[in-house]
Amino acid sequence: MAASADLSRLSVRAKEAENHVAKAKSQAREQLQQTADQAREKSQQAAEDIRTKSAAAAAKAEAAGDDIQRSWSEHLANARERIDARKARAEAKMAEGDAEDAEDYAVLAVDLAYSAIEEAEYAVLDAALARIDADAAAKVASG
Repeated sequence: MAASADLSRLSVRAKEAENHVAKAKSQAREQLQQTADQAREKSQQAAEDIRTKSAAAAAKAEAAGDDIQRSWSEHLANARERIDARKARAEAKMAEGDAEDAEDYAVLAVDLAYSAIEEAEYAVLDAALARIDADAAAKVASG
């Protein structure tokens, strides 16, 4: 959906550029130079905007990735500690309790994974609805 809107925006901008170039053919040199300078400034600003957005998106993604990686590493370290501790126990009663705890944990982990999938599905569908609402609002606003 976003790509389609971007394509339309690109088409409109290309037509504007075509009109500016056609108009420039009839301008005096000084006016043409001014028009070219304005176009260059707009181009530089657009490039800077893209660099800024790209850097912000990369930083946001990196921070989120770092948080996820750190959380996952801590989770693995804790799980390995529990596994190592369980292996060190020799008594059958403790081993049985550990087995039950491990089974309960496995069930919880599966439930959490299932919940994450459900949440991801909801988030994607909610984002699609938000995009539809935003597009509709933009159409109403533009008249």
